[in-house]
Amino acid sequence: MAGTSIPDYVLTYAPLVFLDRGDPYFPSDMATHISHTHPTKNWKNITDAPTRLTLDNLDSLNQFGEEDVYLTSTEELIKLPSYLKGQKPDPNTLQTAGAISCVIIVVDKGDRIMDAFYIYFYTYNKGPSALGHEVGNHLGDWEHNMVRFKDGSPQAVWYSQHDYGEGYTYSAVKKIGTRPVSFSARGSHANYVTADAHDLHNFNADVPAHIVFDRTSQGPLWDPTLSANYYTFSTSTKKFMPALKDTPVNYLYFQGKWGDDDRPDDMEGQEDFHGFKKWTGGPRGPIDKHLDRIDVCLPNRETCEIKSRI
Repeated sequence: MAGTSIPDYVLTYAPLVFLDRGDPYFPSDMATHISHTHPTKNWKNITDAPTRLTLDNLDSLNQFGEEDVYLTSTEELIKLPSYLKGQKPDPNTLQTAGAISCVIIVVDKGDRIMDAFYIYFYTYNKGPSALGHEVGNHLGDWEHNMVRFKDGSPQAVWYSQHDYGEGYTYSAVKKIGTRPVSFSARGSHANYVTADAHDLHNFNADVPAHIVFDRTSQGPLWDPTLSANYYTFSTSTKKFMPALKDTPVNYLYFQGKWGDDDRPDDMEGQEDFHGFKKWTGGPRGPIDKHLDRIDVCLPNRETCEIKSRI
């Protein structure tokens, strides 16, 4: 990325991701994902939308309801069509060949602080199992690491996990060379600092203890920087600027959801396990990652703890 708006250190200290060895759902090409969907609102087709959705026109859907617009699978989701599987990284190059499956966004926070967001895209989120019941499956899955730099030196790393996550000092986390290691959970793709079984009760008190786990392992290694679109983001203008010519940008302004809507209780395939649904709604995209956050942590907690040991 020499000669672009992306500093060299954003690549030097970019995370490497170990996918779980038992996960069949890999990082995915964003354009391919969109091509397998159509826009809906309240499960009704939006008939005035563009005939063919692309990364260049996805933001045009905002006029139909912004966050109420969903990219609904054109194939029945509960039948798990083959496009959900994504692209397994090549074991030699560590690249998801032919699949742009990451968005890297650099944000100048002032006071010599730069945040680099490494946002990973997976077409399918297979939720964890609770006593044999699947919970939290959905189409479209955005997870991320963020590395905070000061004067070009890495200070801390954020690991997104569902609605929140964990922050660690750069010196504390495992690395390959200079690059932090992130372990992507089987199916859910939440990011963790270790390969282990992670009790979701520790992150969400509403989840019973010792019932639901994210599982991570040292499976296929992925280098997201090799299959990424690169941007800078202005916290004052809220504008994205591509680092390379002809990189699509309009999809980043899409306010809607990257998957199906919440599946009604009476729709085929839906199940309820003690208030936890088998099928849930898809997430919003990179614009929803609090790119303008002040702290390393997400702003939905009273305090921000940056752990100095694993």
